[in-house]
Amino acid sequence: MPGTHITDRQVSLYMKNRQTNTPAVAAAKAGFSTSTAYRIEQDPRPPSQKVSPRGRRRPDPLAGIWDSEVVPMLKAAPGLRSIAVFAEMRRRHPDLSEKVRRTLERRIRAWRAVNGPDQDVIFRQEHEPGRMGLSDFTDMADAAVSIAGQPLDHRLFHFRLAYSGWQHAHVILGGESFVALAEGLQNALWTLGGAPADHRSDSLSAAFRNLDRDAAEDLTRRYEELCRHYGMVPSRNNRGVAHENGSIESPHGHLKRAIGDALLLRGSRDFPNLPDYRRFIDEVVAQQNTRRTKEIEVERGVLKPLPPDRTADFEQTLVHVTSSGGFTLRKVFYTVPSRLIGHRLRVHLFDDRLDCFLGGTRVLSLTRGRPRGNGRHGHVVDYRHVIHALRRKPMALLNLVYRDQLFPRRAYDRTFEALLAAGNDRQACVITVGLLSLAHERGCEAELAEALDADLEAGRLPDLPALRERFQRTRAPVTDVVVDLVPLSVYNELATLHPGAAA
Repeated sequence: MPGTHITDRQVSLYMKNRQTNTPAVAAAKAGFSTSTAYRIEQDPRPPSQKVSPRGRRRPDPLAGIWDSEVVPMLKAAPGLRSIAVFAEMRRRHPDLSEKVRRTLERRIRAWRAVNGPDQDVIFRQEHEPGRMGLSDFTDMADAAVSIAGQPLDHRLFHFRLAYSGWQHAHVILGGESFVALAEGLQNALWTLGGAPADHRSDSLSAAFRNLDRDAAEDLTRRYEELCRHYGMVPSRNNRGVAHENGSIESPHGHLKRAIGDALLLRGSRDFPNLPDYRRFIDEVVAQQNTRRTKEIEVERGVLKPLPPDRTADFEQTLVHVTSSGGFTLRKVFYTVPSRLIGHRLRVHLFDDRLDCFLGGTRVLSLTRGRPRGNGRHGHVVDYRHVIHALRRKPMALLNLVYRDQLFPRRAYDRTFEALLAAGNDRQACVITVGLLSLAHERGCEAELAEALDADLEAGRLPDLPALRERFQRTRAPVTDVVVDLVPLSVYNELATLHPGAAA
């Protein structure tokens, strides 16, 4: 048709038909005119080979620097970013326009496609059911979650099955450690109800940092033993090759976006306590899993059965309880009941708690603390452990190292500050210790805190005797019990009965 460009396929069809037909017939079968056929007879090349490259319409802005400066720079430093090359050219040639940046980037990209080094190739994998499980940690700082008004510094341990996409997330309060990995992985497997054949993780990359050879080998051994307990073949990613764990790295983003959406729908990022936040994460993950129900059921059918019991998901260490009424572990001081002073405790160190044993008996469980910033020691303090000693030495409160952590609620701290401001340090210590003692003995910590807040809001200092009277123990009324005594003559009558006789 006039005005229509012929294609390479039409030329090929014409040349095929021309072998047995005249130019006019072959042209008709190819769909163009006889005159076009005669032009093809003169030059049988396909149209794509006749197109001459378009010449440059504007002067080349890189003509003076490309061959002489940019190309040698790219050859000397193949990994150099285009933006860095542009910055260096602007430094050398201040008159170089900002508008040529995109031109330079396209030119570098095209040059590297022809002259650049070989790049790594990612080989997409087919995953069979029950074969591969993957795990890693992901930071949750962007979520801005808080517990009872306090920001929660945490991570998620994220586990995923490569085939079905089933996933599990566990809130981790500390850093990347074997304890966190062991706890999170086992929680995932027991929730799943089975174990895959292989487990790949980059989760211990942070834990291996700054370890000597013996410590690194011990960590590797413990990881292998953990996987062996569940019949899994362990593996770790090559250092610096994140895409080897791509089946978990990409879902990190999907999960975090889902959590972000759920937080927006919830209307608040603050949770009353940590268990509530963990339940929230479980609900978000469960919703994600419902989208892959069929694949999950297929994979569950080929998973390895779980062993009878979990293996250890804690670190074990020994500590000595000092005369300070506690012990120091991992740059954190913990108070314990003073009756344990002088004893050695065996401690099971979990991600979120410490279980303390005296011999084979667990004597207490403590919330795990973390060191403060700038290398400063942290403190986990329970005022109930030391209040009896403070009653004998109330002035010790004034300059106590862990004074701020001693107060169970903000109201007690505010009260102490108000008493100090009144100008009598001794009275401030005596009254504050008395208030803590009252909270402990009468079991009224929360109610007493409300009363203290009310006094402070009204501009009053606490009246300790009045508060003692207000929160004194109320004795339960004694119930009169009436017992009807049986006459002794009844027993005499019973003694006269013979076996088998009717009563």
